[in-house]
Amino acid sequence: MPKRGDEIRVKTYVEVVALHKGDGSCEPLLIIYKDGRCFKIDRVLDVRRASSYYTGSVGVRYHVQIGPKRTFLYHEKPRWFVEAVSKV
Repeated sequence: MPKRGDEIRVKTYVEVVALHKGDGSCEPLLIIYKDGRCFKIDRVLDVRRASSYYTGSVGVRYHVQIGPKRTFLYHEKPRWFVEAVSKV
């Protein structure tokens, strides 16, 4: 059980600007949080159907690079979410 001050991951729905290609694939380009923060996705490293380790939700998991950091972005149709870090 997490203790006060520990970091946990929480399912956070976000807006995503994505390019839908003629072959049916989808390439996310930008992640936008409800508070207005925007993160440009520099590179998509991997795409596969997978469950979220922290939330248990299942969808298409995009392993993305934003600057020097790598993280996961999930497409759980029709919405997108990330596993945001939150303090207990």
